Amino acid sequence: AAEKFVLVYVFQKTEKVDFSYNKLADPKFSFYDQTLVEAVKTGDGWVHLFFLSLSLCHTVMSEEKVEGKLVYQAQSPDEGALVTAARNFGFVFRSRTSETIMVVEMGETKVYQLLAILDFNNVRKRMSVIVRTPEGRVMLFCKGADTILCQRLHPSCRSLGDVTMEHLDDFAIEGLRTLMVAYRELDNAFFQAWSKKHSEACLSLENRENKISNVCEEIEKDLMLLGATAIEDKLQDGVPETIITLNKAKIKMWVLTGDKQETAVNIAYACNIFEDEMDEMFIVEGKDDETIRQELRSARAKMKPESLLESDPVNTYLTTKPKMPFKIPEEVPNGNYGLVINGYSLAYALEGNLELELLRTACMCKGVICCRMTPLQKAQVVELVKRYKKVVTLAIGDGANDVSMIKGTFWGFFAAAHIGVGISGQEGMQAMLNSDYAFSQFHYLRRLLLVHGRWSYNRMCKFLGYFFYKNFAFTLVHFWYAFFSGFSAQTVYDTWFIAFYNLVYTSLPVLGLSLFDQDVNETWSLHFPELYEPGQHNLYFNKKEFVKCLVHGIYSSFVLFFVPMGTIYNSVRSDGKEISDYQSFSLIVQTSLLWVVTMQVWPVVVAGAFQIALETTYWTMISHFFTWGSLGFYFCILVFLYSDGLCLMYPNVFQFLGVARNTLNLPQLWLSLVLSVVLCMLPVIGYQFLKPLFWPVSVDKVIDRIHHCMRHPLPPPIRTKVKHASSRRSAYAFSHKQGFGALITSGKTMKGKPKKNSLLFKK
Repeated sequence: AAEKFVLVYVFQKTEKVDFSYNKLADPKFSFYDQTLVEAVKTGDGWVHLFFLSLSLCHTVMSEEKVEGKLVYQAQSPDEGALVTAARNFGFVFRSRTSETIMVVEMGETKVYQLLAILDFNNVRKRMSVIVRTPEGRVMLFCKGADTILCQRLHPSCRSLGDVTMEHLDDFAIEGLRTLMVAYRELDNAFFQAWSKKHSEACLSLENRENKISNVCEEIEKDLMLLGATAIEDKLQDGVPETIITLNKAKIKMWVLTGDKQETAVNIAYACNIFEDEMDEMFIVEGKDDETIRQELRSARAKMKPESLLESDPVNTYLTTKPKMPFKIPEEVPNGNYGLVINGYSLAYALEGNLELELLRTACMCKGVICCRMTPLQKAQVVELVKRYKKVVTLAIGDGANDVSMIKGTFWGFFAAAHIGVGISGQEGMQAMLNSDYAFSQFHYLRRLLLVHGRWSYNRMCKFLGYFFYKNFAFTLVHFWYAFFSGFSAQTVYDTWFIAFYNLVYTSLPVLGLSLFDQDVNETWSLHFPELYEPGQHNLYFNKKEFVKCLVHGIYSSFVLFFVPMGTIYNSVRSDGKEISDYQSFSLIVQTSLLWVVTMQVWPVVVAGAFQIALETTYWTMISHFFTWGSLGFYFCILVFLYSDGLCLMYPNVFQFLGVARNTLNLPQLWLSLVLSVVLCMLPVIGYQFLKPLFWPVSVDKVIDRIHHCMRHPLPPPIRTKVKHASSRRSAYAFSHKQGFGALITSGKTMKGKPKKNSLLFKK
């Protein structure tokens, strides 16, 4: 029977199942497997027993304020999803008391006597109910983690269990959380004897939990397999893919959550923060300083044994007691590891004598899960990373309890991350209102960082480099001129050029560069997350790059002074008149300077064109307008300021009478202009061209791959499903809580608001 129902992939044209035959069905429930519905309608006994077990084996409470309008209150979303599914297929859990459960089976109301609830706990990872049917049969229904139940099946279910396990492998590959469902029919005499033992264990004053567990073991065996369920964790679209991409960009992901440990770990696996292929996952759950220290050191001993030696560079650095604030260098582990720590242990680990142990251990791990945390602890973890690591932190959250790490102050320190991102959703607007950036879907973080963040960093670095360079070239010309002016402090340029240089002449090109420049487009930025790495190490603007700007500025100022001087030295016009006067020289130098620094805006683009493709440059109409328009605007202003009318009207202000008209006609000016531009541009273009060949970095290799992909587009990949060993994680075991069985049988009411989960079935 296990082969009868499989995972159904839904396409746009797939029709939903019509549940109109069931008046108590939930109208919001969508299902697409017609074969399963037909099996229910035709009275398949195994299918009926499967859905009956889902409608009986749970701790859900029902509420019916209006006739036929059932509202389920479940302590976990998984419980609510399973009971709702059974309801829609005709097995409606209607109500319950401490001793009975009312179920409407295909329109017929039946009352089952509740004999016992064998409650869930983290060791058992399963739950069972024992009921007496209206026909007088004693039945045990059990559901729980597949890794546990498969060991308790009757030998006759071996072949069916093997097939079901294969299907569970398929579900695990799809990222679904699985459960097994089984039953056992009990002999009345056997149950009476067992019930007596169970009552004695429940009343025991010593080792009660162990005794109850042992008694449950006696009855939860030789089970008959009914089927399995697979529940999709309702992550937002694109969350796993986004995290995979960010991991490729070497961005470490830490999860700071108030959820219980099992739920947090399960979500980490679903989001690909943790992977089945990891070498090991460390769990820190000590309850005192010494135990937590040993657990952290034990984890470090496996990840990097030499990190515990006194000769380790980090230990040597820390023993010198460096002055605050100091930064802990990066440590590379010998594999992929994960770390899980709960809020109780974290309270000790964040104390002064353990916080460095925690930080060093956590930073070696691929993923870190901090669960059962308070808002204050979230802020403390962010502050810990900011204080001791040379990194940029980004905190993203969707609820009010995330505000402290997004933007907040606790106990006198500023605890907010460098960048705060709020997600607007069902948790309210507090996180969004306190954030630097806000959006509605987590996967937008990928574009924020890898596209807009990376472009912004590149543009800012180019802007700073260009800004320093153009002012070095502009100012240092006076250094060379001082040797010829007797150090009289006379300026090389016209006073109007000095006033307009940064304000007008060179503002538009750098504005266009800082707003529109793209070394690669957004498609390649997302396809190759490795391009994000230079920003993490600040490779594009640092002390070394500043020295390069200074050296380049000194060289350019040398060229800009001596090339015009050599061009007009002892030169005469065609009519025999001298042209080597101060005003003509000034005009030639400032014109050459403006051409050089304007063309200098795009040397990286021009040089990059030779690496990616000769014709590939990001020139837009705005770029052309800003670049060539600024040069054209300079000549227009030049002709206007040096016109006869202004110079005759205000001779003390405009002193370059006729200089533009006479100098622009000289071939020496254009020769000087061409030589200056060529001599200043050649070293930059040559360096940008030769650097990837002789001093390549990782980004250069990525650029080469982009170049190859643009020349030789790859065919679309053929998607194949590759099966691999996967550790299945039970949704029920990870989201359920202990104690609700006793609460129900005691007759007390329980309140809770159910959450919606989507459900896929497998029998």
